[in-house]
Amino acid sequence: MARGSNTGNRALVQGAAKALDEFKYEVAHELGVQGVDSGYWGDVPARQCGAVGGHMVRKMIEMAEQNLAGRNAR
Repeated sequence: MARGSNTGNRALVQGAAKALDEFKYEVAHELGVQGVDSGYWGDVPARQCGAVGGHMVRKMIEMAEQNLAGRNAR
């Protein structure tokens, strides 16, 4: 990706960035990732960061599926 290009890394829903950030810390705590309370992730190994992101995606897909199932049940 070109330097300074940040097109794929922004929230599509206004106000979602803060909620996603809070969700990231919630998932990190669930997975037992240490040392992120300060907001600095530089000491966290890439494998653990990837696990946090992967777990976030799984949980968001689960929430979306539940939302869709609830809509279809009406």
